[in-house]
Amino acid sequence: MAPKRGKAKVAPETESGDDSDEYRKKRDRNNLAVKRSRIKSKQKTQETVNRVTQLKSENTVLEEKVKNLTKELGFLKELFLAHAGSAGDASKFEGIDLQKLLSDPSDGASTSNS
Repeated sequence: MAPKRGKAKVAPETESGDDSDEYRKKRDRNNLAVKRSRIKSKQKTQETVNRVTQLKSENTVLEEKVKNLTKELGFLKELFLAHAGSAGDASKFEGIDLQKLLSDPSDGASTSNS
């Protein structure tokens, strides 16, 4: 349940026109400040929405790229294995850890070229 709000306190009206003018000026300045604040808030919200849209689009492109690269990697692994299997000379692959070479990099194993 929302907290209850008390009645707004109204400044007593004075006979002096100067006080009324000063109050009106303060109210006008406050109204302008509120208007600027609301505009700024709407702009920030719109910028956030635009950024989210941009990032979603970029994410879709990157996911498609990952999918294509994964397919290409699978194809190249098959090609490599076919070539390695058809080569009668197994000495070409001596000292090469084929399992490490063909392992999926998403397994957490990182390879370094030393």
